[in-house]
Amino acid sequence: MAIRRRPDAMRRLFIIRHGNTFASSAQACRIGSRTDLPLVESGHAQAQRLGAWFAAQDFAITRLLTSPLLRARQTAQAIADATGHAPDGTGDWLGEIDHGPDEGRPEAQVLARIGAQAIADWDERGIAPADWIVDAEARIAAWRACFAEGGEGVDLFVTSNGAARFALLAAGLPLESLKLRTGAFGELALDADGRVTLVRWDVRP
Repeated sequence: MAIRRRPDAMRRLFIIRHGNTFASSAQACRIGSRTDLPLVESGHAQAQRLGAWFAAQDFAITRLLTSPLLRARQTAQAIADATGHAPDGTGDWLGEIDHGPDEGRPEAQVLARIGAQAIADWDERGIAPADWIVDAEARIAAWRACFAEGGEGVDLFVTSNGAARFALLAAGLPLESLKLRTGAFGELALDADGRVTLVRWDVRP
C-alpha cells in the first residue's frame, strides 16, 4: 500500500497480523475464532521478523495487547522477547471473527457458497457475508474507544485479518483492500486533536 506522511502525532498505533498457521503447501482454508491453531515454522519466522523490526525502532512500546487466540499470542510473545516489553493482556475485540458455515472450509468451497462479490464486499468494505458472525458495531466501538483514550506513546495490537480491518473502518480510512497479510502490520497516527491518519498498511518487515 502507498505510505502517507505521518504528521506530528501524540500517539502511534500498530495493528499487527499474526504469522502463518498453514505451510505454503497446505490448502488455504477460512480459519476463524473457533479454530485455535498455533503458528507453523514459517509463522514463527514471521513473528521473529516482526520482533526484530520493532526492537530496532527508536521508540518505546507503551502497550502490547493481543487477541486471545494462540497464533496471535505466539506472535505477540516473539515481539515481547525481542523488545523486552511483556504482553499487557488480551482483548476479545481483537479476536478473529467466526466464519459460520464456512469455518474450516477450503477457499474454493467458500467462494462457491457465497460468491466473488460477497468476498469483495468483505475485503473492500468490511461487509460480512451471510451467516458469518462478526459483531461489526461492537468492534468499531472498541476501536473508537481506543482512539479516544488520548495520551502519548506507541501501542501494538496483535490480531487477525478479519479483526484488523475494523480499525480502518472505525477511523473512516477505507482502502482498496482492508486485508492484512500474515506477518504484516499497519500504522495509524493520532494527533493531539484526536484525528486519525493512516501512515501505512499491509507492510511486512
